[in-house]
Amino acid sequence: MTNISINKLHEFRDHPYQVLDNEEMNSLIESVQQQGIMTPLIIRPLEGTTDEYEIISGHRRFRAAQKAGLAEVPAFIRPVSRDEAAIMVVDSNLHREHLLPSEKAFAYKLKYDALKRQGKRTDLTSSQVATKFDSATEIGKQANESRDTVFRYIRLTKLIPDILKMVDEQRIAFSVGVELSYLTECEQQDLLEAIELEDKTPSLSQAIQMKKLSQSGKLDSDTISKIISEEKPNQCEKISFQYDVLSKYFPKNFTPQDIYKRLLKLAQDDYRRRQRNREER
Repeated sequence: MTNISINKLHEFRDHPYQVLDNEEMNSLIESVQQQGIMTPLIIRPLEGTTDEYEIISGHRRFRAAQKAGLAEVPAFIRPVSRDEAAIMVVDSNLHREHLLPSEKAFAYKLKYDALKRQGKRTDLTSSQVATKFDSATEIGKQANESRDTVFRYIRLTKLIPDILKMVDEQRIAFSVGVELSYLTECEQQDLLEAIELEDKTPSLSQAIQMKKLSQSGKLDSDTISKIISEEKPNQCEKISFQYDVLSKYFPKNFTPQDIYKRLLKLAQDDYRRRQRNREER
């Protein structure tokens, strides 16, 4: 371990995890001010430099040290390649709680690309269905997730930032986001406009419908707007009654379905009666 100047450290390029200035960060800054960095960072020498380093593990501690005004931080130097470092970045953070879908998506992709460049078997396709063992299975092992789930998370990296943010915010379900990732960037921009205009997000069935239309070259902005503006089944208001409240008004042998049919017929008869009265006037 050695102390390294803050000015000689750089965040890992394409680092997939967010470092937020929130209450947790404020607590970490206070801890750093009082006790310093308790757990050393892990860094690697940057290629083409003599004393510049890239952070592998410890990005939050690095940010806290900057804000606390530290000039140096303790670190372990690991002379590893960029791809080896990428794998270490992902593996050292997957244990964190409350990872956003976008963080897992870009983390899995970062590790997958690193394994691919290292010449390991990958077999990663756009298919969501697993057919054979490959590095996607290896990626999922540490996070206790299946190969298919790894594929699905990596698909999210195809979403434009604003739609991916909706997945992070749970405005769009994960499964819906996966299907929308098959839309082109232009189609996703049209979708974003429709979502903002209608103040509605697509259901899974609507996302699948748009995916199929996109793949057949039949998805345009008008079609997207029409699909988004459709009322989803779970948006329809429902009326419900307790069986024991209504059953006393019907024969004892009536089932709930019989009661429903009788009420529907009564409503239809009343509607026709009111229609006739208006016509007679």
